Amino acid sequence: MVGVCIMVISIVKTMAPGLTNYLIDKGLAIDSLLFMISALLSFSSIRVEQSTERLERWAEMIFLLGLVSMTLITVIFSFEIV
Repeated sequence: MVGVCIMVISIVKTMAPGLTNYLIDKGLAIDSLLFMISALLSFSSIRVEQSTERLERWAEMIFLLGLVSMTLITVIFSFEIV
């Protein structure tokens, strides 16, 4: 998912500068951080020997937040809403 964010950011960087491209660029950068945090929490929940329900729950919530935000950014980018 981080790779998808990076790919779209590189596509947006080649386009003419503007508010929409700026918002998409920054939104996807934050989105890639969300996916990275989710992956680290998920990895930590696998490696820790104690109860990891909290880590798993946070990883799921952050991953879903990343998916929802990526979907919204995609809709904005595709339909040029902003």
